[in-house]
Amino acid sequence: MPVVLACVVEGDGDLQAVPIAIRKIVQEINPGLGLKIHPLRVPRNKLVKPGELERSIELAARRVGSSGAILVIVDSDDDCPATLGPQLLARARKVRSDLPISVVLAKREFEAWFLASARSLRGLRGLASDLEPPPDPESIRGAKEWLAARMTSGRGYTETLDQSALTASLDLLQARTAPSFDKFFRDVVAIVEGLTDLG
Repeated sequence: MPVVLACVVEGDGDLQAVPIAIRKIVQEINPGLGLKIHPLRVPRNKLVKPGELERSIELAARRVGSSGAILVIVDSDDDCPATLGPQLLARARKVRSDLPISVVLAKREFEAWFLASARSLRGLRGLASDLEPPPDPESIRGAKEWLAARMTSGRGYTETLDQSALTASLDLLQARTAPSFDKFFRDVVAIVEGLTDLG
């Protein structure tokens, strides 16, 4: 029986990139585990509104059935992840307390995780071959712009083209130096281990 997860994401690039990131983590902890992922896109400005997260959780729950789990992964933008994350989690669990649910806010934005793992992305998608991570990747507002400025091809960063390709190549250990990616890693591990224990 494969592990079934629904992931609620906010952007078009996230629809492909988040499942890739989940698969990378699962491959690391449990190679060969069957995994079925149902991504669901809900724009962030809509998701945080009263009733919208709840509606999305119900939809995700219908996709995974009674033996699956739900991950919500959105950018924190200028909100504090330590404040908004628990608020969203409480709202989600109020709707479906019967399912394992995790909420992860990428501090600032998903692309901050690429900054943390910059060395593993050298030379990919036009990025410089001597790429180095900034001192505090999650403090940078505009990680997409940071990446674009370091693309030697001059074409810039395009979320729908580059996000999934860079996610497939990022080094998990390097990415975990970003606290929000480390939370994402730990939450995926906990959910997968919980579901496989039940199975």
